[in-house]
Amino acid sequence: MVKVVRVHEAGGPEVLRIEDLPPTRPGPGELRLRVEAIGLNRAEVLFRSGQYLEAPTYPSRIGYEAAGTVDAVGEGVDGFRPGDVVSVVPAFSMSQYGVYGEEAVVPARAVVKTPPGISSVQAAALWMQYLTAYGALIEIGGLAAGDFVLIPAASSSVGLAAIQIAGQVGATSIATTRTSAKKQALFDAGAAHVIATQEEDLVAEVMRTTGGRGARLVFDPVAGPWVETLVETMAKGGTLFLYGILSMQPTPFPLFKALTNGLTLRGYTLFEVTSDPARLARGVAFVERGLAEGVLSPIIARTFPLEQIADAHRFMESNEQIGKIVVTVPRAA
Repeated sequence: MVKVVRVHEAGGPEVLRIEDLPPTRPGPGELRLRVEAIGLNRAEVLFRSGQYLEAPTYPSRIGYEAAGTVDAVGEGVDGFRPGDVVSVVPAFSMSQYGVYGEEAVVPARAVVKTPPGISSVQAAALWMQYLTAYGALIEIGGLAAGDFVLIPAASSSVGLAAIQIAGQVGATSIATTRTSAKKQALFDAGAAHVIATQEEDLVAEVMRTTGGRGARLVFDPVAGPWVETLVETMAKGGTLFLYGILSMQPTPFPLFKALTNGLTLRGYTLFEVTSDPARLARGVAFVERGLAEGVLSPIIARTFPLEQIADAHRFMESNEQIGKIVVTVPRAA
């Protein structure tokens, strides 16, 4: 028997149940890994509470990111064998697969060999954050040296990844946080500029920082009424990527500003990258290069043991973290 986490109904962290179940054999195109670490994501909080882009079929497993060791491969799987040290890329539906637990069966196409020198905790924190930021900013947005990018809610793992990626390509990052409490941490993470939006005038500060040009790209997980302020910070012809719904409020379309400045407001998820083999390969190569050069390095906010999975979700919902929350999984005796 192995311990896995499942949800049987929508609700708060208390609906995450650790259960003993028989091991699952991988099917064609799948592999199984012994999980050592699990990366937590806001998507899983929404999935657990019944507010995600897809609905669970109960009882449901949960979780997008994990790192560990391959211990079985299914028919037709090439390039992996038992003993390989790997990490899981979010490239599947959580209504079909989930990685919270001592083992996980996932599609082989969603698995990457862990780069040298990367621990299991770090490996579990790689792909959601870096590929989400890479896809919008690099693959689609073409972020390059000389660009300004505005990064709201920058203390999240994806926000921190965006800061690091901006630095990797020589662009200038402008991070936002609600109060000054996290300002220094964002500077320490590599942000060129940081604005506390409850204490400073966001539009005025962005325009001052950019010499009146505005930011060509905005990378926003909040949405809602906030969008009407964000478009005031943008350069002509700029793009606003909306990749989250943290506000949980209706999002207006600022028509007049979009018309007069030729703005693009674009919904985006990392599945645009992870569902396309060519884009995924480019993204993985970009991240691996950044890791090897030392310009990308996942920031771990806190770790929890598997038996405290509900507490880990509570910590994520507190919004106190700066960086990634990782759950560690002890090896069975």
